[in-house]
Amino acid sequence: MKNVAATVVVTMIALVNGAVACGQKSGPPQKAVPTRTESAQKYEATIESLKKHALPDWYADAKLGIFIHWGLYSVPGWAVLTPEGTKLSEEEYIKRNPYAEWYLNTLRIKGSPTEAYHKEHYGADYDYYNFADAFNKEVQKWKPEEWARVFKMAGARYVVLTSKHHEGFTLWPSETPNPVLPKDRQHASRDLVGELTTAVRAQGMKMGLYYSGGYDWTFIPGPITNWKMAKSVEPQTQEYGKYADAHVRELIRKYQPALLWNDIDYPKSGHPLEIMAEYYNAVPDGVIDDRFGVEHSDFTSPEYETLTEIQEKKWEECRGLGRSFGYNRAEGEKDTIAKDALIYLLVDIVSKNGNLLLDVGPEADGTIPAVQMDRLEALGAWLMVNGEAIYGTRPWTRAEGEASERLKVRFTRKGSTVYAVILGEPTQATLVLRGVMAKDGTRISLLGGSGELKWKQDGDDIDVEMPAGGLPTKYAVTLKMEHLE
Repeated sequence: MKNVAATVVVTMIALVNGAVACGQKSGPPQKAVPTRTESAQKYEATIESLKKHALPDWYADAKLGIFIHWGLYSVPGWAVLTPEGTKLSEEEYIKRNPYAEWYLNTLRIKGSPTEAYHKEHYGADYDYYNFADAFNKEVQKWKPEEWARVFKMAGARYVVLTSKHHEGFTLWPSETPNPVLPKDRQHASRDLVGELTTAVRAQGMKMGLYYSGGYDWTFIPGPITNWKMAKSVEPQTQEYGKYADAHVRELIRKYQPALLWNDIDYPKSGHPLEIMAEYYNAVPDGVIDDRFGVEHSDFTSPEYETLTEIQEKKWEECRGLGRSFGYNRAEGEKDTIAKDALIYLLVDIVSKNGNLLLDVGPEADGTIPAVQMDRLEALGAWLMVNGEAIYGTRPWTRAEGEASERLKVRFTRKGSTVYAVILGEPTQATLVLRGVMAKDGTRISLLGGSGELKWKQDGDDIDVEMPAGGLPTKYAVTLKMEHLE
């Protein structure tokens, strides 16, 4: 986890610098991992053995996943919104944390807006874990099949659910009892993990699970008020190590998740290498993130941060549709990423060898807020037409380019076919694609269009005659250039 500077600007990038919800790591790109479909490899609990695990093709091809932050924090569902551009000290930033899933931490900070909100709506002495009653009542309304259909419609190829966030409440009826919480406050009354796993797989998607190994506020409550003390709130007792190990082994045995997504860190008293080896042996085509605190992962996980260049090692950006991962009733249209920006974000990430793990923050009863549904529908509609330029692609020789009308371009490829996604809507009859050389026999068309487009090479540029009848999609159109190379 990174410390923030003395002052931070409250923007999307500030969420990364603060590393509030997930243990964001930084550093140079790691060596590329080869892809494969399956393996008979048996893994041992050593870095050398684990590094033999090749990135599975399904994950390299998938490009888009849905992250879900859902828990007791979904009942109050609130975090203060600070205007973007506001300069705050490190302590003020944490006190005004925009991540609603950190409600319990900010509630415990004296003088925080969350403390005032909680007192007004629930009373100063209302215990956070009393939200378990409301949550367990509300989740009876939840229909996992509807979620799975929505995520499929949005174009996702995999889903990652928070099985346990920092609050310690689990979304499955764990066999491993929490030593602190009362029995009726430890886990959801339904097996939310199991039910969603079944529904997601029925839609042909992969199912992954998030687990907060680094923080569990039932063991060390905090609060975290500055990043210098953040490590001291990571429980390291033998009791917690055994507890986390038991939880993760239970998740692997019961649900065989396609992704094992740990957060913050993993207790040094636990056995992460043994867990990883057991996981790969149980789920050979599974993938592991880079937040276990050891020198092995299948991908890196920047948070609210896009990268500027093509990366050798697979990476996955996680971020919310708004400024929070968990449901925040204070967020609205202006706090949610615009439709065009969301599409451009996905294209940019894919062009640089990344996946987008896009978070939804449902209400306690499972309702996905209307503004978030609006974005998922727009993304799904665009992918229905342009998905060929996304799924199963690999980076081209470069990720970025330019076109006429000052439009930005992102490139992907499949074999000798190169896709140029125009980040915007061209209005002129001829689109000039700058710095791209085509050879005789190259065929250029628009995804979603009808027939080939006329083109000519003009020096280092390609002039493409756009169709007179209008463009096939809003926000971004894709040139498919077959036999370009």
